[in-house]
Amino acid sequence: MTLWHQGYSLRWALILRVLLPLLVAMSLVTVAGLRTMESAIETRMKEDVELVARAIRLPISDSLERGEQGNVRQALESVFRIGRVYGAYVYDDAGDLVAAVGAVNPTPESRELADRAADGERSGDYEQIQGQEVYSYFEPLTDSSGRISGLLQVTRRESDFRDDIERLRLQAVAFMGAAGGVITLLVLWGHRGAIGRHLAGLTRSMARIEAGERDHRAVAEGPKEVRSMSTAFNTMLNSMEAAEQEIARRRSEQARLEDELRHAEKLAAIGRLAAGVAHELGTPLSVIDGKAQRALRQADSESRQHRALEQIRSEVARMEHIVRQLLEFARSASRQLRWTRVGDLTGAALSSLEDVLHDHGASVQVRGEMPGPEIYVDPVRIEQVLVNLLRNALQAGATQLGVDWSEDNGWITVCVDDNGPGVAEDIRPRLFEPFFTTKTVGKGTGLGLAVVHGIVTEHGGGIAIEQSPDGGARFRVKLPRQAPNSEGSDDDQEHGEAGGTSSPG
Repeated sequence: MTLWHQGYSLRWALILRVLLPLLVAMSLVTVAGLRTMESAIETRMKEDVELVARAIRLPISDSLERGEQGNVRQALESVFRIGRVYGAYVYDDAGDLVAAVGAVNPTPESRELADRAADGERSGDYEQIQGQEVYSYFEPLTDSSGRISGLLQVTRRESDFRDDIERLRLQAVAFMGAAGGVITLLVLWGHRGAIGRHLAGLTRSMARIEAGERDHRAVAEGPKEVRSMSTAFNTMLNSMEAAEQEIARRRSEQARLEDELRHAEKLAAIGRLAAGVAHELGTPLSVIDGKAQRALRQADSESRQHRALEQIRSEVARMEHIVRQLLEFARSASRQLRWTRVGDLTGAALSSLEDVLHDHGASVQVRGEMPGPEIYVDPVRIEQVLVNLLRNALQAGATQLGVDWSEDNGWITVCVDDNGPGVAEDIRPRLFEPFFTTKTVGKGTGLGLAVVHGIVTEHGGGIAIEQSPDGGARFRVKLPRQAPNSEGSDDDQEHGEAGGTSSPG
């Protein structure tokens, strides 16, 4: 059974379950028809003997009545020359042989023949005449008055019947074989043209997909059932491909969320550390600055001691700036949200950096359409984002800066461009990590962009770095027009109250 299933194919199924039963049915029908035809041939051949006997009955009866035995024999010889009889015999009413023509003379008993003649009935039966199987037909002879005057016997060899029947059987077998062969060829050719080649094409498609051609699809052709199989196969492949893409997308999303979670955990840990450090450093730095300031009042302005105290106060101021950045980085996410125009936020940030821009000899080109779209944010925090990005560009050596914005489908995008050296591809992924900086010692703390990233994330947005058309770096900040989970009064009411409010500079 296992071997059968291993070698089982649609072609063999067609042969064994359709063609073979058809041929068996044809054979049975042929055998039944052959038997009917054999019976009909045998009957016809018997009728031929009867017709011959009837054809010569009257001439023989007349010759027998007149006693002309020569004419009787002549009539029998004329029948024998036909070739369809084996022998012809005439008996008188007593059963005695009067005339005989044939290769073998019969030797029936006279009494039996007399009884047949007296019976006056035509009859026919198979019998043996000197070892030969023959068919004998008996025809009663009557005179002119209707009295039985004798008996006519006409015989035909049984082999004549068998020869005709065997010839018919051979012809039937030959026809059956030819018909079976033609039907087999037609069925196999039809299977190949209608089903086989289409299934072979579907099998080749499966093999190509198994070999790695995942984008290959089967051609839907052939009968409706085969086309349905091809369509279902393609649909299955499309579903599998969509499922794989969905799995890949979810894995990518999961990896992104895991990265964000790790980043958030790291930022939280650094924030707690920064808050502790800033708290511990704040008081000592204030004491140092106060002591240095009092010592300066007593020192000669031209003395070496005075210059040293001034340097101490400068370094303390720098440390206090670092402490403020630490506190800003560790600051909680509490926000004071209100409707503010992007142009007002940009103007406030530029006002804060006016002296720094002058010291660096840099200029800023505002490219966005003033006053810009309204956005529901914490203006102080977003202004800090712009200030940090602009200051970062100045510290990188940029002399020309640009600020642009646009609105699309509920999102506000602000771009800060510069003509500085740009940011190398390999360090871009780390650029927003706390304390990561490319500046020399004493020029940066590595917290400015980390603070920017935290503020933008608080507002439900994102930040990315690209190559700027100006030749340097472009920071693209994307914020929702209204931050998610924002609390406050109705949108229209907030808009009306704060629509013209600008951020403090």
